Amino acid sequence: MTTKIDVYFAAGCGRCALGGTPQCKVHRWPEELQYLRSLPLACGLTEEVKWGVPCYTLNGKNIVSVSALKEGAILGFFKGGQLADPDALLTKQGENSQTGRIIRFTEVSQIKRLTSTLKAYIRAAMALEQSGQKPINQSVVQNIPPELEEAFTEKAGFKKAFYALTPGRQRGYLLYFAAAKQAATRKARIEKCLQPIFDGKGMHDDYRAPRKG
Repeated sequence: MTTKIDVYFAAGCGRCALGGTPQCKVHRWPEELQYLRSLPLACGLTEEVKWGVPCYTLNGKNIVSVSALKEGAILGFFKGGQLADPDALLTKQGENSQTGRIIRFTEVSQIKRLTSTLKAYIRAAMALEQSGQKPINQSVVQNIPPELEEAFTEKAGFKKAFYALTPGRQRGYLLYFAAAKQAATRKARIEKCLQPIFDGKGMHDDYRAPRKG
């Protein structure tokens, strides 16, 4: 398996028999890979090689990676599932992907057009890592109603606030939202719970608080 950056760009990751041959996937997208490489470096991340591909770290923590597939050059976000995605760029690489997300490119012009946006996503990933926010509970994510996804997109900071809650508080809200059969009712319940979620509270925290006097 490749352990050095220059070897990766010359011969690939070394994880298959095509490594070091003209058929290696890195030779399909050389310009795209090099341009993607420049983005995390411009954001101040440290360049390493892990699992045979370039990885970019912050204080030893994985933030993004650069790699090649048959279908394009990839910028991968290790915790992309926890990032806001206002431009709808992030996708799962496979059905079983957990928090990881990728952005796929087939032309340098695509990357150049999105340079500022991609740097903003990388910086957001850096901030997420520095915040110490816990990984998303995937059993909870699978049950998110579409009205909540819509609220995540429309209301600044709401997605981050929701996933900053403990898994138990997340589940409590999701059960409450999903119990409504009508979309309008689900939306109304979400609106009612916005402020408590921004305040870091669970559904029943106020009831559990000790009475004064």
